[in-house]
Amino acid sequence: MNTASPMAAAGRVVFRGAEVIDGTGSPRFSADVVVEHGRIAQVCQPGSAAGGEIVDAEGLVLCPGFIDTHSHDDLLVLDHPSPHPKLSQGVCTVVTGNCGLSLAPLVTDRAPAPLDIFPPGVLRHAHFRSYLAEVDAARPAVNVVPLVGHTSLRIRHVAELRRAATPEETAAMRADVEASLQAGAFGLSTGVYYPPARAATTTELVQVSEPLKARRGVLAMHIRDEGEHIDAAIDEALQVGAASGARLVLSHHKVVMQQNHGRTRQTLRTLEGAARRQDVCIDCYPYDASSTMLDPERAARVKEVLVTWSHADPAQGGRRLHDIAADWGVDLKQAAERLLPGGAIYFTMSVEDVERVLAHPLTMIGSDGLPHDTHPHPRLWGSFPRVLGHFVRDRGLLPLERAVHKMTGLPASRFGLHDRGSVAPGQAADLVLLDPATVRDTATYERPQSVAAGIVLVMVNGRIAVRDGEHLDLRAGRRLRPAWAAA
Repeated sequence: MNTASPMAAAGRVVFRGAEVIDGTGSPRFSADVVVEHGRIAQVCQPGSAAGGEIVDAEGLVLCPGFIDTHSHDDLLVLDHPSPHPKLSQGVCTVVTGNCGLSLAPLVTDRAPAPLDIFPPGVLRHAHFRSYLAEVDAARPAVNVVPLVGHTSLRIRHVAELRRAATPEETAAMRADVEASLQAGAFGLSTGVYYPPARAATTTELVQVSEPLKARRGVLAMHIRDEGEHIDAAIDEALQVGAASGARLVLSHHKVVMQQNHGRTRQTLRTLEGAARRQDVCIDCYPYDASSTMLDPERAARVKEVLVTWSHADPAQGGRRLHDIAADWGVDLKQAAERLLPGGAIYFTMSVEDVERVLAHPLTMIGSDGLPHDTHPHPRLWGSFPRVLGHFVRDRGLLPLERAVHKMTGLPASRFGLHDRGSVAPGQAADLVLLDPATVRDTATYERPQSVAAGIVLVMVNGRIAVRDGEHLDLRAGRRLRPAWAAA
């Protein structure tokens, strides 16, 4: 395949004869797509574009670069690994700072779980602006849409995390949200499921979210419960979203534990009704197992648990908790306690619920991958090609055009990325060329760090970052800015 050089942002690149899926959900069409100076210059009749470097796209699908709406790549965007877990699957933009967990503003060497998903020594930014400056200096591999995390703010300002914040502590968190938005955060994330934020009241969440209202910023919420009490947790999130006037995103929507399987029928009806009254959307990852901090109480109740990392015994990463407990001659809870601090994959969801959420019109795609786990969940490397290969081609769950929309045009509109998410003149040239017959995830629970198949070319801001599996440019991304913090 004849392609442009990786530094082609200043030149002209023609994708000739592609099947274009433009990110809007509309039917595909054949076209030549011309890129110049980092943007899409033309979408024209196949064979009509001339000049520049030619990419032969016959028989391939050209679509917008994927947007990972739920990542924990706050530190990864400062690094340039090759192969890259997001670029290699066609992701050109990541939303960071989810689940209440952001690298800034917070300075500490002793962060409680789940902020220990980040390695020690990286929580060094007293101001969100200084973290953003580091992202800019890093020249990231992908575009970055940063959120500020409520849990990080709580650890910074609340003296006793097991209680609700005082009015003074709430005011300090609110001031940090305001400053972070001014600096360039797209919004706020929360994670009241986790211990450092569990004591936060609904009133605290509403008050801390108040700066979002004037800007219609994003509020991404990991809700308080995804099991027996999910209805109350959704109601709380909707209440906070309505009070803040934010663009509400319910993170990685699911129900967990066998007794709750099937309840997505009810939760999705609730969200459909709410969407008629307020701005609300959801994201999900295409797997029936979750991944988070290792919790001995929870691990003892789950039939299958895979350890992703352990500071106490690093050699156990990648092993089943049941096997570890058997080797040690202890029960599951005792084994988990001996592994702390650590992370785990919990097999607690049903495939039917995953498919129901994935196919729903309100759903975007997010990986929720944890880049610094010793043995990560395969969603870090495989989420987007898994949707396209397994759920679209193999399962026939939804058309390819709708799936691409969930990864591109829908999240671009939700996060206010008005020059991304579609193949149209004037749009930033974030593009993915893929083979619809072969695209698939190769990452598994046993071998999670594995590059996807069928991703032929990835272009970020007009520069060819990946071609035929070879990483050519790991500095083509940039930090994106919300409308109120334009450069």
